[in-house]
Amino acid sequence: MKNIESNLQQEVIDFRSKFKSVVLATLSSDGAPDASYTPYILDDSGNIFIFVSELAQHTKNLINLPKVSLLWIADEEHSRNLFARQRLTLQCDVKETQPDTIQWKAALTRMQHVHGKTIEVLRSLPDFHLFTLEARHGNYVRGFAKAFSASGDELRSWLK
Repeated sequence: MKNIESNLQQEVIDFRSKFKSVVLATLSSDGAPDASYTPYILDDSGNIFIFVSELAQHTKNLINLPKVSLLWIADEEHSRNLFARQRLTLQCDVKETQPDTIQWKAALTRMQHVHGKTIEVLRSLPDFHLFTLEARHGNYVRGFAKAFSASGDELRSWLK
């Protein structure tokens, strides 16, 4: 059983690490759904960081209702069946990471390493917010009748 869990963990890690951006699902203060995307990074503890502008609706939504669902999904072109595309979905709590903290500096340094010099420009803009997304529950689907759920330590192992 341990080997199966280890293989699943590595499969989820390998799938997620193919992506530099993630699809966001947020809710506005009046309950209107909003789908968008943003580049992201992970830290060594499995926290997810996004750096987004107040001009974007998803940023307003995250400030007003600090919950988000994240989706990584296989490209249609590489999926044998569009009804069973490989995907990872996480439900997360959201916390704003304050500027001039060690965590803020470390996350943006890592983000610049992953996403390039654009971060250098964005970090000087006053309307950008760094959010830490802490995954609470996750689902990984590799195909029909091949779905797995995780939370707690098992979920954190998916975010290495």
